[in-house]
Amino acid sequence: MRLMTASEASRNFASILDRVEGGETIVITRGGRHLALIGPAPVANGGDFADALSAFRDRHPEDDPTYEDDVLGTRDLLPGDDPWNA
Repeated sequence: MRLMTASEASRNFASILDRVEGGETIVITRGGRHLALIGPAPVANGGDFADALSAFRDRHPEDDPTYEDDVLGTRDLLPGDDPWNA
């Protein structure tokens, strides 16, 4: 892990991105304090999203059979014509 001052980072941002692209992580400092960490972005393949969908499906195996009736029933509560069917 390389340390770099904020001034150095601002002058050499393109080279920082090149280093990060190569897998390096850089700590940006200001006044001797660690301020930021720049490193490679995590690579995602959609697996986490698929897992979340699967977990949701497991908790809600089927839709509520009355849901559509409830939604359609709200039309009766609207004054006048349904604006979505205009």
